[in-house]
Amino acid sequence: MPDEVLEWLAPAPGETFVDGTLGGGGHTRLLAGRVGQDGLVIGFDRDPAAIARAEVYLKGLPVQVAHADFREIPEVLHQLELPPVKGVVLDLGLSSDQLADAARGFSYDAPGELDLRFDPDQGEPAWGLLRRLSEKALADLIYRYGEERMSRRIARQIVMRRREHPIRTARELAELVRKCVPRSPNHRIDPATRTFQALRIAVNDELTALERTLRRIPPAIAVGGRLAIISFHSLEDRLVKAAFRDDPRYMTLTRKPIRPNQSELLENPRSRSARLRVAERVDVGGGSPPPTNG
Repeated sequence: MPDEVLEWLAPAPGETFVDGTLGGGGHTRLLAGRVGQDGLVIGFDRDPAAIARAEVYLKGLPVQVAHADFREIPEVLHQLELPPVKGVVLDLGLSSDQLADAARGFSYDAPGELDLRFDPDQGEPAWGLLRRLSEKALADLIYRYGEERMSRRIARQIVMRRREHPIRTARELAELVRKCVPRSPNHRIDPATRTFQALRIAVNDELTALERTLRRIPPAIAVGGRLAIISFHSLEDRLVKAAFRDDPRYMTLTRKPIRPNQSELLENPRSRSARLRVAERVDVGGGSPPPTNG
């Protein structure tokens, strides 16, 4: 939703913005074009491959790239000795480059390992969870993070399968889940979608990262600045909606989430589940406490 993000963040020459989810660099590049050489955009990403691509794609633009989680935005800005920024965008979806990387397992039919980590050097890969967790723990994880009604059936089949040949690739998991989840003839979403979502959220600690960022980021945004967040499933969207509603440092600007327009849906069908919410940073008096690890 590039047009909508630019409209709501309204970047101007000389201003400083943060793209907390650099990915392919699309939002960063658009923001950099608006702030000009007198401005600055800091792009964050946990994925070292994304960082490497962005350094080439964004060369010559007023962009500084940080290999860091968006939870660390306050600390990185402090290290760079930068004042609170004019705006922040978080696009919580997967990038096209991640989906195209067959070795990472983000694509359901990828022959490579079922990794699903944004940073391959941090944490446990998804295939490790499938091998280690009990049937109940797997069922609970798939239900909690994927809202998958067939979670118990899927977990049971995973455990039965691993007695002889543990699942190691994305393709193997997708085939197993498709046998467990009935598919409506008119349903466009792959039956494996919810299970993959659950595993990806778990290995990357995504909901905790988002919740903590929503709590910690206001001091990093100037009063009158804006935070724009694009989520792709209800678990993320609920956290954003609740934070914007309940935290007095935010003033919600979008009463309902903004959805992609028809032209974007035709160009990028994967955007169909995107929801954009925007809030403005407000002064609640007494200043803001320094960022903590909480």
